[in-house]
Amino acid sequence: MDKKIGLIVGREWSMPPKFIEQVNNRNQGVIAEYAKLGGTRMDEPCEYAVLVDRISHEVPYYRSYLKNAVLQGAHVVNNPFMWTADDKFFGASLVTKLGIASPKTVVLPNKEYVPGIVHNESLRNLEFPIPWEKHIEYLGGFPIILKDAHGGGWKQVYKISNMEELWARYDESGLLTMILQEFIRWDDYIRCMCLDQGDILVMKYDPINRKYLKHELDKEMYDRVYSDSVKLVRALGYDMNTAEWAIRDGVPYAIDFMNPAPDMDVYSLGQEFYDWCITHLADMCIKLAQDPRPQPQEFRWNQLF
Repeated sequence: MDKKIGLIVGREWSMPPKFIEQVNNRNQGVIAEYAKLGGTRMDEPCEYAVLVDRISHEVPYYRSYLKNAVLQGAHVVNNPFMWTADDKFFGASLVTKLGIASPKTVVLPNKEYVPGIVHNESLRNLEFPIPWEKHIEYLGGFPIILKDAHGGGWKQVYKISNMEELWARYDESGLLTMILQEFIRWDDYIRCMCLDQGDILVMKYDPINRKYLKHELDKEMYDRVYSDSVKLVRALGYDMNTAEWAIRDGVPYAIDFMNPAPDMDVYSLGQEFYDWCITHLADMCIKLAQDPRPQPQEFRWNQLF
C-alpha cells in the first residue's frame, strides 16, 4: 500500500497542486493529497506518514490534530511542538547562544490584556512606566524596529524614528506581544530557503521591493550564511523555514529566521527558485515517508550549547 503525505494549507494556490503533482508523478510508493479533517478523537491513529503544515498557526484545531499525529508516529513538517514554543524574542536569545550574530532585541510588556486582568492587582510584577529610554539606549538609538513577537509576512513590522512614533505604534498593538530590535543598516541582504535541516537555497533579496535577485555571492559569505542557516534550523528543529540575513560590514546578522510556513509562491520566488522549492520539498517528504526519522516531542535546549 502506498504511504501518504497530507498537505494542510490555507489560501495558497500555486504551491499545493504543484507539490502534489510532483510527488504523485514520481511513482515511488508515496502519494500526496490534501488532508481532510472533520474532528479528531483522542489517540486517533493517523493515516499519513508525513503531514506538511502551512496554516496551523492561524487554525488552532489543526495544531491540536498535528500534535496527536506526532504521537501516532507521523512526521509533521514543521514539528507542532516547536511551533507552540517559539517566538521572535526566544529566537534572538537562542541564536545568540549559538554564536550567530543577531540584532539586539527587547521584548515588551503587552499594551492590553484579556478580560479579567485587573491592572493594579494582576500586574504587580510589571514596572510602570516602561523604561523606554534605557531600552532605546541599549538598542543603539533610533531608528529601531518594532514588531510582533509571533508575527510573520511583514505584518505589524514598523521602522521607528522617534519616541512619539514608538508610543503611537505601541498603543495600537493591543493584545500582541511586541519586541524592539536594533536596526541593522545593511549593505546586502540574503534570504535562505531551508529544507530538511540542511538543504539550503541561498538567494539575494531586496526586502524593500520584496524581490529576489539573481546575483552571485562571494564564496566566503555564501559558505558562512549557508553554515549559519544549517546551525539555526537544526537548533529550531525546523524541516521547512526561511532565514533572512542582513549583511553589515561583512557580518551576516540573523534578522528574521522563524518562518515555518515560508512563502513558496511562484510569483514571489520566480520560476527558477519556485521549481527548486517544489522539487526539494517533494524530495524531503518522500524520504521522510519511506525512511522516517524520530521527531522530538520535547526540546531540551541545554543539549545545544
